[in-house]
Amino acid sequence: MRPAILNPLFAEITARRGIGPQLAKGLARLGINRVKDALFHLPTGRIDRHRVSNVDDATVGQGVIVPLTAQAYHSGRSPRAPFRVDAFDPAGNHVAITYFGRAQGMARKALPIGEQRLVVGRLDRYGDMLQIVHPDQVQEMARAADVRERESIYPLTEGLTNARMAGIAADALSSVPDLPEWIEPGWLAQKGWPGWKGALARAHADAGDQQARDRLAYDELFAGQLALLLVRQSARQRRGRPIVGDNSLRDRLALPFALTGAQQRAIRDIDGDMAQTAPMLRLLQGDVGSGKTLVALMALLSAVEAGAQGAFLAPTEILARQHYDGLRRLLTGLPVEVALLTGRDKGKGREATLMGLADGSIHILVGTHAIFQEAVTYRNLGLVVVDEQHKFGVAQRLMLTEKGRTPPHVLAMTATPIPRTLTLAAYGEMEESRLDELPPGRTPIDTRVVSAERIAQVIEGLARHLEAGHRAYWVCPLVEESEKGDSAAAEERAAMLRLRFGDTVGLVHGRMKGPDRDVVMDEFKAGRKNLLVATTVIEVGVDVPEASLMIIESAERFGLAQLHQLRGRVGRGTAASTCLLIRADSIGETARARLALMRETNDGFRIAEEDLRLRGGGEVLGTRQSGDASFALATPEQVDRLITPARDDARLLLDRDGGLAGERGNAARVALYLFERDAGVALLRGG
Repeated sequence: MRPAILNPLFAEITARRGIGPQLAKGLARLGINRVKDALFHLPTGRIDRHRVSNVDDATVGQGVIVPLTAQAYHSGRSPRAPFRVDAFDPAGNHVAITYFGRAQGMARKALPIGEQRLVVGRLDRYGDMLQIVHPDQVQEMARAADVRERESIYPLTEGLTNARMAGIAADALSSVPDLPEWIEPGWLAQKGWPGWKGALARAHADAGDQQARDRLAYDELFAGQLALLLVRQSARQRRGRPIVGDNSLRDRLALPFALTGAQQRAIRDIDGDMAQTAPMLRLLQGDVGSGKTLVALMALLSAVEAGAQGAFLAPTEILARQHYDGLRRLLTGLPVEVALLTGRDKGKGREATLMGLADGSIHILVGTHAIFQEAVTYRNLGLVVVDEQHKFGVAQRLMLTEKGRTPPHVLAMTATPIPRTLTLAAYGEMEESRLDELPPGRTPIDTRVVSAERIAQVIEGLARHLEAGHRAYWVCPLVEESEKGDSAAAEERAAMLRLRFGDTVGLVHGRMKGPDRDVVMDEFKAGRKNLLVATTVIEVGVDVPEASLMIIESAERFGLAQLHQLRGRVGRGTAASTCLLIRADSIGETARARLALMRETNDGFRIAEEDLRLRGGGEVLGTRQSGDASFALATPEQVDRLITPARDDARLLLDRDGGLAGERGNAARVALYLFERDAGVALLRGG
């Protein structure tokens, strides 16, 4: 149960005075629903202002707080013309206060003729005239004390001013309790950090206070590492079933090519884990096309040889069906029964699958989240493979691991390479294997960046590609923060391309029903459609070797890891493959750097490290989900710098300081609840 001392921080933000439904909506868009969220919504910058009696004491380009008296208004002939207030300081210096847009009424009310006001803003020069454009504040002289010389700048949303956000943060700070210290005293003294409450206050007062920021980031990382160590400790104490195969099935497997050295190492790691009584918890990382599925199949065959069943969990129906077809193809001629179960399966077919699982006649079940529903029981579940595991919340994964008579072994896989610091931060309770070699026969992909103004040339090139008998993808971006916007963009592009290419154009997106998507995918695989317009539903798992051209529209809107995944849909056959990244005519420096890196390298691990640097830890995996590397306070740079000492500190607590039972342990328990890693202690066993 959450310690009572934390209750004020977990109170709904609407319980605070002055926050009504409308303001709450704006705060929710920023992820601020509780008092704690407001505390963790730290400023990203600050403004320093100089309080002066007249502008002779000020410097052009600086923020100022100066008394000014309005003497005249000037509105232009056009409604769009700026509205200017001629004002003078006590020394008689003229300053123009300029407003753009429909701000005339507000300006007249704030600056009545003949009345002195305290004007806050940046002093600039426009020709021979001094001016302040859109003052940050205009206050009556009686309220001069309310104007601060230093102001923190917060991330905002529509309808929320910086002053209002600062007020909400100040109100939240007033409810912060004194929490016990959880950091090891020697390390705390060495770093010279303030206490947690003091660090929060300092971080809100000054966005540049690195000591305060580091302290808060460290706390978050410490809580995460402690939770992961507790999970690993718990996992080692649980008794599972050792699984050792006799190679009777593996030896009969007709592989399309020899295993790489990296695949052989990963298989040895997995075999060693599965032979133990403690259930395996291993993360298999591999770049696009590195052969993770084959490694997983070897593990599954080992389980079947030992008389156990295997479950293969995929995040989407498309990927589940692809794995099902692939496994059946590889297992042709072997006495291994593979079944598929998705949320779409109903009636007698579903009942037959459930009976086969219960009586053990089905050896390997492939499916979506449907495979861990209550009605699904296994005779002897020994191994769970979770593909694209970051797409699942830990609670979902835990449900599957509880299906066995004893806790099954878990192999989690991802084709989204994760930087080493994030692997430690998010999956520290797992052992790790990396597939850093590509199997022979994978074709290098030629990546090019073209401007949107050349889209007509892109379509001409596409026409030549299709006329030569090849297939292609055209991926459309997310237009709005909704699936509807996503599908609308794809539908519009597909309609345009059908005018040129006719019925050979297929379309798939997330809002389509599963069977409709399957029909289009099957037509594309069979060559009855040779151009597939799609959203990012094809990001992982889609395998059509005949497709050798990938066109990604508005590529600057995608993260690097996502672009790399999409590019990995081509280069799977023998034909030379190309990826065209269509960018907007004008893009920022960060977007330019991302696209340049895509052009330079096909190395997913290098791309992931760069994606972490450019985008931040919470988004590098393309999702913010329970159990993933989402940080409210720690920046990627802080993760890199502080993750190892945070892990060492957490290990010291468990190994030397009595775990959660001692005085520091009780304080650390508060930290676990504060950073909501308490659920992780119970649930992260799911992988």
